Amino acid sequence: MPNFSNGHQLLKGRVSEPGRIYLLTTVTEQRRPVFHDFHLGRLVVNQLKHAHDEGIVNSIAWVVMPDHCHWLIELRRKTLGELMCRLKSRSSVAVNQATHAYGRLWQKGYYDRALRHEDDVKAAARYIIQNPIRAQIASRIGDYPLWDACWI
Repeated sequence: MPNFSNGHQLLKGRVSEPGRIYLLTTVTEQRRPVFHDFHLGRLVVNQLKHAHDEGIVNSIAWVVMPDHCHWLIELRRKTLGELMCRLKSRSSVAVNQATHAYGRLWQKGYYDRALRHEDDVKAAARYIIQNPIRAQIASRIGDYPLWDACWI
């Protein structure tokens, strides 16, 4: 898992290229396991789906873990920064409203990796959807409710 303690440094060298496939990862503030609550995790899922439905991205695979989110996308329009700002702000508002809380939901910054080859896409998707198994919160992919992949 990447180190997110210096989120501002993650901006260095970042390029947003429409049509490129990216693996994005973001982490909750202080790695709080907010999304152990299924209903709060679904609020993030709703924002992932909105970005897809509005044509900002083509979602390939995603998983919302208790304290972080992985999202494999093909960027269609907007920049990665605009996309992640939108995801984080809208999901923060939704979670804060649902919990009658306020404050930061996500750590500053996010990690992105541009994929270069077709094989990388399938490997990244497998990595994403097997995250709950590696974290030992599910024994099979289908046992964890907060994930999806375009092939399944």
